[in-house]
Amino acid sequence: MSCLKFSCYILLSGFLIMETGACKNKSSHAESQDSSIINDPGLKNLNDSINKFPGDASLFLRRAILLSQKNAHELAFADFQKAWSLRQSLEIALPYAANLEILGRVNEKQILLESLYRQYPSNAQVGRLLADAYSVSGRSVQALGIYNEMISKDSLDPETYFEKAMLLETLKDTLQAIRALQKAYSFQGVDTYGLELAHLYAEQKNPRALEICDYILKHDSTRMLIDPFFIKGIFYANTKQYPKAIMQFDSCILRDWKTTDAYLEKGRAYFQMKNFNEALKTFNMAITVTSTDPDAYYWLGRCYESQNRKMDAINNYRKAISLDKNFNEARQRLEILDTGFAHPLH
Repeated sequence: MSCLKFSCYILLSGFLIMETGACKNKSSHAESQDSSIINDPGLKNLNDSINKFPGDASLFLRRAILLSQKNAHELAFADFQKAWSLRQSLEIALPYAANLEILGRVNEKQILLESLYRQYPSNAQVGRLLADAYSVSGRSVQALGIYNEMISKDSLDPETYFEKAMLLETLKDTLQAIRALQKAYSFQGVDTYGLELAHLYAEQKNPRALEICDYILKHDSTRMLIDPFFIKGIFYANTKQYPKAIMQFDSCILRDWKTTDAYLEKGRAYFQMKNFNEALKTFNMAITVTSTDPDAYYWLGRCYESQNRKMDAINNYRKAISLDKNFNEARQRLEILDTGFAHPLH
């Protein structure tokens, strides 16, 4: 069930003269594009103002934001950098951090946020941004430290508990994640917190998952929510109540027939019941909805294998691996059925 934007810088050397010329042409084209944006009539007055008042940080900030809206992020970076050098404020730092994220300048973004957190230690938005930056870069201990600092300053902030819980989930600390979500949901009963808590309960086979989902469904005036049905289905599947699970997944599909995960979980429930014909139909529907989902082909292979349809199973395992080269379960099944299967090198 949770995610955005990379920038690559390739350093090349030893070019032939022809290649160097081509590179210069591309560079000239890029510079021409940048020049056309800088000279855009919509920016003319702002450019003139900057020329007159080169020490005004707010002018550089305004131009940086306008350039960002035109997707001229490299140009915007220079203006954000200049604005920040002139005045270190939240108003400048937050969009500057977003710009650094877009450009893939992860280390610079982290240094900026660390500086900002020292200046504004009580600002929850800054703290959460820094914790997220630490988390993304694999510094989970530091991220948890920031969340705990924030909670010590404001023990009633539900969003911090929620984001801490998300990190704990990635660290496989389910018990502590549940405790953090319980806090978040008790302080602010929004569906996002409740459904995440219900999901963890369902994985733990805790019937409180059903209570939360039923409560949320009862108050769903739009009758459009799908997640509560899906989570209930997961609970029933985990507790081996497969007919009840299928009913919940059908409710998901009734509200949105393109819910691929509902077909997959419904098919797995049929598979566990050894109703391979219905499982096949369900996994084929998953492929109809999303033809590039490797799980659907894997489970089709499992169904065919259970029916002793060896070649059909092999073909579907191969398809699953072609879509996901790291699909180890499919690879293992294929190696059992096809002793001549060779590990692809790439």
